[in-house]
Amino acid sequence: MTHPILLLGLLIVAYVSDSQAENAFLQYWEEHIGLPHPPHWFVAKASPLSLHQVIMFMKLIEENELAFHLRSFCMQANVACSTNALMKKTIYDKTLPPIIQWKNLKMTYEGLPNKTPLSIASQGGLLFFRESMVKEGNFMSIPDLRDPLSYKSFLPRPLASKIPFSFTHIKELKKIFGVMDNSNMDEYIQDTLKICEKSCICGEQCTCATSAEDLIDFVVEKLGHHVHIWSTENVEGSYENVTIGAMKLIYGNLSEPPALCHSQPFPFQVYYCHILKTVKIYAVDIHARKKVNHAIMACHYDTSTWNPNHLAFKLLGFGPGLIEVCHWINKNGVVWTKTLD
Repeated sequence: MTHPILLLGLLIVAYVSDSQAENAFLQYWEEHIGLPHPPHWFVAKASPLSLHQVIMFMKLIEENELAFHLRSFCMQANVACSTNALMKKTIYDKTLPPIIQWKNLKMTYEGLPNKTPLSIASQGGLLFFRESMVKEGNFMSIPDLRDPLSYKSFLPRPLASKIPFSFTHIKELKKIFGVMDNSNMDEYIQDTLKICEKSCICGEQCTCATSAEDLIDFVVEKLGHHVHIWSTENVEGSYENVTIGAMKLIYGNLSEPPALCHSQPFPFQVYYCHILKTVKIYAVDIHARKKVNHAIMACHYDTSTWNPNHLAFKLLGFGPGLIEVCHWINKNGVVWTKTLD
């Protein structure tokens, strides 16, 4: 059963600009983070919903009525429900191959015979590599740097808290967002919930942030208010053999580890954030065909607690604790580092 009054309310507030929601996000940022302004791409992920819209959508969820207003909710909240996901136009180069889901990509690499030459294993781009491989003038095969659902926004924390974010309630979760069984979105949801519900490895601090407020709170709790924020500029170089340009160590304090936050494919913006000891962060210029990409690279120097079956060891031929492992930070991923006096 629909609510005519609620529907009318949604139509009335639909014309309201995004400024109210953006101002709320900026205020939360300014109150917690010791930087004057967040990056523009991060601001763009702030929920566009006004307070009135949040209250109405919360009520619809509580009364199990959101399905009757799903199209309106998806469009106004800028989230990837099945009703609008296919209508979104990609912002990426259409000459790139379709985005491969992590499960399928992992199966491809795990199916390679032991001692497969790295030149063959990295034909789709090298997901993990040694620090020594990234030197100015070297050629390197870059993996897909895209975010599968790059356009989606955060939900405000009060609204995100109403979403059943667990495998136990996955049927209810999929119903809220109109997700069909065995669809791409179904697989994205399952993959993200698996990552978010797994235990942190020894010495790791990890969480899944389902709102911008949760993300900021995690960073402040672990690193304090005074931080820097780093991200890869664009997706140029994906699936290319590129030339490595200038490389700069931007954070190397091994006693104050950074927080790495990876954008997860989900109907709304979710970040998997973790802190591991002995990590260095580099800025690397990737000279792709069209232009230079200023990419961020993270190198882990203590892999002793990693799973022996980790894909990095499959690719590089060593086991836990024997080598450092480096990887790129994908588009929309973010690295937070503590400001050091």
